Amino acid sequence: MSRLPALVRTAVSLGTLGAATTVLACVGFVRWHAAGHLHAEADAPTAPVALVLGAQVHPSGVPSSFLAGRLELARRLLEADRVQVLLLSGDGAAPEYDEPAAMRRHLLAAGVPDEAMVLDRFGLDTYDSCVRAGRVFGVEQLLVVTQSYHLPRAVGTARALGLAAEGVGDVSVRRLRPAYLRGLLRDQVACVKTVVDLTSRRRPVLGPPSPAVGEALQR
Repeated sequence: MSRLPALVRTAVSLGTLGAATTVLACVGFVRWHAAGHLHAEADAPTAPVALVLGAQVHPSGVPSSFLAGRLELARRLLEADRVQVLLLSGDGAAPEYDEPAAMRRHLLAAGVPDEAMVLDRFGLDTYDSCVRAGRVFGVEQLLVVTQSYHLPRAVGTARALGLAAEGVGDVSVRRLRPAYLRGLLRDQVACVKTVVDLTSRRRPVLGPPSPAVGEALQR
C-alpha cells in the first residue's frame, strides 16, 4: 500500500511528459508548414484576398480588442493595396454571436466599402475557415490576418491544405499582457486539434460553391 502514492506520482509524471511531448510535436508540425511565410505589416506581400479570422464579439455586438486589432490590420492592408478583398470568416450561427456581421459593421464604420468584403458565417474555427476559403470560395492565394501568436497555426493550416498562404499578424494586443499570454498558451495546445483535423481531413460545413469572392475581385 505504501508504494501506491509513488506509483500514482510516476504515472502522472509520465502522462504529463507524454502530453507535453505531443503538444510540442504538433507545434513543430504547424510551424514547419508556416516557416518563411509569416510577415510584419510593413513587409506584407500582396495577395488577392485577405482571410480575416473571427474572434470574440461582446454581447453588445462590438468586436473584442483582439478582433478589432485584426480588423484594423486588414483595413490598413486593403488601403495599402496589399489585398483587394477581405474574406471575413467566423461563427455566424446565432444572431447574438454573429462574428462576420460584427466584423462587417466595424469595417463599414471605418470606411471600408461593402463591396470589398465577403462574409463566411461557417468559419467555426481556423481549420474550417481555411478549408472553406478554398473549397467554397475558390480562393487559392491569400493573406491570413490574425493575432501574431495565432499566425503560425493559421498559416500552417492553410498551407497544409494546399493554399498559397502568407500571413500578417496583429501585435497591437500585446499591451493586454495577461490576455495575450493566455491566448498564446491556448494556441500552442490547439495545435494538437489542428494536427488531428489535418491528418483526418475532417469535413467542415461546406455547402455549394460561392462566387462571392470572384465577383468582388472583378469589381
